[in-house]
Amino acid sequence: MNDILTYKDYRGTVSYQAEDEVLHGKILGIDDLVTYEATSTPALKNAFHEAVDDYIATCEAIGKSPQKTFKGSFNVRIPSDLHKDAAMVAATRQMSLNDLVKEAIAYVVKHQDILKKEQLAKG
Repeated sequence: MNDILTYKDYRGTVSYQAEDEVLHGKILGIDDLVTYEATSTPALKNAFHEAVDDYIATCEAIGKSPQKTFKGSFNVRIPSDLHKDAAMVAATRQMSLNDLVKEAIAYVVKHQDILKKEQLAKG
């Protein structure tokens, strides 16, 4: 069971530990590890909200920026055949491979809800 909680522009994971019958998660997109847990969905949502509020207050108290800074640069490893095919598509479209990758990522981010529904329909 995986899903995402959202509160005050923060996102957090939802996972279930069957052995302990506990829901738990962590705040995404920050440099620190902040976790929360509960035994019911409403309680988990409340625990997530409390964790976010506490994290923001702690960051303010120590003068730290709460959000993670993303550089906009990362390495991607793909199969050589896919690399070749992508380079050919980029060349055909008269664009750099970097711009093709940016365009593809932007498309997936923009259409994530539609793509998720399609994936669920496939089973």
